[in-house]
Amino acid sequence: MDYGDSTTLRAGSFALIYVHLRSSPLNSLSFNTFGYNRRMLIPIDRLVRSRRKTIAIIVERDASLTVRAPQRMSETRINAFVESHRDWITRNQARVLAAGPISPKHFAEGEKFLYLGMAYPLNILPRQRSALTFDGKSFRLSKSALPKAQEAFVRWYKGQAALLLFERVLVLAGKHGFRYQKIRISSARTRWGSCSSLGTLSFTYRLVMAPPEVVDYVVMHELVHTQIHNHSRKFWDRLEGLMPDFKSRLAWLKKNGKYLI
Repeated sequence: MDYGDSTTLRAGSFALIYVHLRSSPLNSLSFNTFGYNRRMLIPIDRLVRSRRKTIAIIVERDASLTVRAPQRMSETRINAFVESHRDWITRNQARVLAAGPISPKHFAEGEKFLYLGMAYPLNILPRQRSALTFDGKSFRLSKSALPKAQEAFVRWYKGQAALLLFERVLVLAGKHGFRYQKIRISSARTRWGSCSSLGTLSFTYRLVMAPPEVVDYVVMHELVHTQIHNHSRKFWDRLEGLMPDFKSRLAWLKKNGKYLI
């Protein structure tokens, strides 16, 4: 969730914090502010610099810490910001670790795969024309496609995501008077959707694994960002006015997002 050039909705249970530099007290932070010259710094596993105007802290699926920062921000200021949220970081890292690892897919007969919030079994067929099909009751994978089963599922999910998300954006934007430039389907793992400053809406194909009402929540979230480019009270009030039960939909995403892989 970004207060700069774009807005994002992150995936799974990854907690995150964004601070708008022009209005934050970040400029006054120093090592002495937090006293961390007397203790070990929290390790940053991945530092990503770009032309952004915000700083973000992200606890990833594996509990590693990613920090996204402006290109010219000093390491001293970055470390100061991270340390100012030490309790928040350690609390969410513990939460991720407590949840345990997500089992990888094996693409075995009977294994369950998600589509629109429901889990469907996989059937391995001796032969079929398409690598992967779905008949409404099960996924059907050609035995010859097993070596590239992962790629087959990704292609199928992306195709369904394009159909579903283009339709839902069109319907919801038309119903509520939102305007956007274009829609893009991504393979993002740590964000459900985003809205650029130019009005481009991006959604990860993984969204089609979620229930339809959750898909609509992410779409509405990003559509509101075409008018309100931050997560201020005004944004959340606007979202609630359009979707009064958005909190329950968001709660589902936070609880189950880690399974949408």
